[in-house]
Amino acid sequence: MDNVAVVVVGAGQAGLSSAYHLRRSGFEPGVDFVVLDHAPAPGGAWQFRWPTLTYGRVHGMHALPGMELTGADPERPSSKVIGEYFAAYERAFDLRVRRPVDVREVRDAGWGGRLLVRTSEGDWAAQAVINATGTWDRPFWPRIPGQEVFRGRQLHTAQYPGPRADAFVGKRVVVVGGGTSAVQHLMEIAEVATETLWVTRRPPLFRTGSFGEEEGRAAVALVEERVREGLPPRSVVSVTGLPMTEQVRRARESGVLERHPMFARLTEDGVEWADGSRAPADTVLWATGFRPVIDHLAPLRLREAGGGIRLEGTRVTRDPRVHLVGYGPSASTIGANRAGRSAVRDVRALLAAAQRQESAGSASAG
Repeated sequence: MDNVAVVVVGAGQAGLSSAYHLRRSGFEPGVDFVVLDHAPAPGGAWQFRWPTLTYGRVHGMHALPGMELTGADPERPSSKVIGEYFAAYERAFDLRVRRPVDVREVRDAGWGGRLLVRTSEGDWAAQAVINATGTWDRPFWPRIPGQEVFRGRQLHTAQYPGPRADAFVGKRVVVVGGGTSAVQHLMEIAEVATETLWVTRRPPLFRTGSFGEEEGRAAVALVEERVREGLPPRSVVSVTGLPMTEQVRRARESGVLERHPMFARLTEDGVEWADGSRAPADTVLWATGFRPVIDHLAPLRLREAGGGIRLEGTRVTRDPRVHLVGYGPSASTIGANRAGRSAVRDVRALLAAAQRQESAGSASAG
């Protein structure tokens, strides 16, 4: 078992931001803290994005602290651009990310106020854990009657291969979901499919005009309120609405983004609404989002009665040794940067308090 002050779980935007601020605070990578990442390469969830999501189409990518992303070709896949950027960042600050490492559970070590982090590559004992595992590995599939009898293809955004896959070319495609990914998928697939249908649970809200810092703070505040109440977080985009770009405007005018209410069930060859009306489908693409990857924290019993984890800033109310970054209000690139800085500030205070307590105990024993 290795002993470190801090274990950072995840090396996406939030994890790398946390590692950067730990290093700036005097913590030595590999000695005072370790970053564990289960992905095969640098890039966080970006490395798994579909090839048609080029860097120029990425919405709101914010640079990591201390190193700008400059000169990127907007026509290159975002998975390549951001993967290379993250790799260069890790080298520039010598963050020594260990991968691939699967974190299986985090529990109380039972001694010295430590946490025990059990992984596929051995165990670590730490005074604090900064959890930055994001959501990509937990796609949300709604349970709908008839899913098991539908004879077509069902895919999730996490598996989206791009619009020119066999599942879409010349096919009748239903896209389910009201977020940015659903809109992007629809606009691409409509160019190759025989027919597309857009289905959402709630009418989508399109945002016109500017979206500045004040609007951003207001949106984040709505997500923070749920987290403070111990409820499962909503995504920031769910309260900001969909940006009305020129491309989106044209897609609405052409009928591609004509929204239909959620169907009641899947049939063998399509979808059916509660009133009995039907639409044929060869493929259903579930652009229904993701949920936080936090099951490995279950032994700590951090969840509230409402199903979420209550935070004060990034610090878990039930266990101040644990910080969640890239969770809820910090699940955006700029939010992740700020969360990393905030988590490290609180972790430093926690460790300093532990050191004072230890010193006081030693003096008393002497």
